[in-house]
Amino acid sequence: RKHWIAYALKPSGALHLDAGAEHAVAESGRSLLPSGVRAIEGSFGVGDCVRCIGPDGREFARGLVNYTAAELDKIKGVHTREVERLLGYKASDEVIHRDDLVVLGTAGTPEA
Repeated sequence: RKHWIAYALKPSGALHLDAGAEHAVAESGRSLLPSGVRAIEGSFGVGDCVRCIGPDGREFARGLVNYTAAELDKIKGVHTREVERLLGYKASDEVIHRDDLVVLGTAGTPEA
């Protein structure tokens, strides 16, 4: 599954993340939450593959999103508990669940 996410799927967009989110995803193996998303690039739907971009502009991960680009634009930077108030519903606590995330190595390949 992770190989499929990293290599077979063409990313539909990108999420620009803050340093805390990059660390949580890349170093701690955590899911991506709305609070760490700073900007959205492109147009994508639920289940689409997106690139995760750190503050340095480097892609460090790819994953399958639980929200559309339009939804993420409304909830970026907010705590999970605020999502339902802003959207009127909450599809998921995570923007990308850790099971649907692949951290890339320095060469842009999946880490073991």
